[in-house]
Amino acid sequence: MKIDLTETNSSKINASLVQARRDIGTPAIGMVLTLVIVTDEENAYDALKSANDASREHPSRIVVVIKRVSRSPRSRQGARLDAEVRVGTDSGTGETVVLRLHGELVDHAQSVVLPLLLPDAPVVVWWPEGAPQDLAGDPLGALGQRRITDTYSTEDPIEALGSRAVAYAPGDTDLSWTRITPWRSMLAAALDQQTHSVTSATVEGEDDNPSCELLAMWLADRLGVPVKRTSSAGPGLTAVRLETKDGEIVLDRADGALATLCMPGQPDRAVALKRRDTAELLAEELRRLDPDNTYEASLKFGVSRLAPVAGQAPAPAKAAPAKAEAPAKAEAPAAKPAPAKPAKKAAAK
Repeated sequence: MKIDLTETNSSKINASLVQARRDIGTPAIGMVLTLVIVTDEENAYDALKSANDASREHPSRIVVVIKRVSRSPRSRQGARLDAEVRVGTDSGTGETVVLRLHGELVDHAQSVVLPLLLPDAPVVVWWPEGAPQDLAGDPLGALGQRRITDTYSTEDPIEALGSRAVAYAPGDTDLSWTRITPWRSMLAAALDQQTHSVTSATVEGEDDNPSCELLAMWLADRLGVPVKRTSSAGPGLTAVRLETKDGEIVLDRADGALATLCMPGQPDRAVALKRRDTAELLAEELRRLDPDNTYEASLKFGVSRLAPVAGQAPAPAKAAPAKAEAPAKAEAPAAKPAPAKPAKKAAAK
């Protein structure tokens, strides 16, 4: 069932939700959380589809906040709220409210969303794209116990990781971190079978892929060894190599679906390590609502501390200043006669 409301308010939306539940014969509320999605018209469909798929595992009230940009000064001065209420088969296993905010109401989205939150239920806020730098300081982000973003969707993912580290607050998380959960589980299980410690590590993956950087920072933080970040053609994260005294542990996934785990003294084995879609990533994040201390430690380790990645690229640039200094050194002898003028004056005196 779908109900369209034009120039409405939060009270009328709540009344429509109650009436819609009665009409389809499910007056009780069986949702476990409220998921607030902050997006735009371009990404609203994909985000809502992923949230509906994730709601099969986590029945929830989904509140989609779409801030409509006003084109004229007159429309920016007004305030209007349009909404769609979806229940039943149109909304997965929960309820969906799509809010379109116009005019000055765009700057006060939290006042519209607050009355629509489920009572005594956790709130999760998700920005599929265009997340603010300070998630917890954002008015909508302050409503949530958990705040989800995705640095992979930003224009400069590596710079975004640095911004997330500076503004981190307990409850922040990143789907780029969620993508490497199977990798971390597999590597941890492999290291449990080794008697010798790791001396160094290498993470291979696409350029500007924040999941690769996060995995490298996790390894560096947990193992306390140098971790090199190298590039590959992808897709995504392709390989991790851990050096030990017994030999090299390699987890290699060249096709984005099936990986090969190689360990010293053991036969190679194939492991399922497929790239997951957004709905699966979102469902995993909704399973835990407590702060992720491991993510915090890895994020704050810092991309700049990853060993020789930055050292390889700047190497040619270091030679340029040396050449530029050579002419200055050659000209130095020509400047020696200058002190001779005061010497002649001293002699004349």
